[in-house]
Amino acid sequence: MSNQTVRQVARRTAREVQKRVLEERTAREKRLQALGMQVCVELAERDEAVLLRERRAGEALRQMTKGEGMSLAEAALWSGEISLREAGRLRALAGDTRSSEAQVEAAAEPVEIANQD
Repeated sequence: MSNQTVRQVARRTAREVQKRVLEERTAREKRLQALGMQVCVELAERDEAVLLRERRAGEALRQMTKGEGMSLAEAALWSGEISLREAGRLRALAGDTRSSEAQVEAAAEPVEIANQD
């Protein structure tokens, strides 16, 4: 086999290996992109569910304080001894549904990831 033939075979082999490596990397990047998107979606759905439950808890606290005439501290004690600060936060969420919905929408907006090429 001549020197030129050996070089041609070596180059062809190198190109084939490089092509295979590039294809594997591309496939991995696609898998990672899909998994990253799944993480974002799952967390946004979790945040939305948590916000809904917190609003419901806040509405119950609002009913305890406004409807039943309890102090917030007393309502917090009746609610499993949550902190006064947490009770106030939850009660505020119940009365501020518009800004809470905006927070959920903002959290659900897609995050742009720079292409690493």
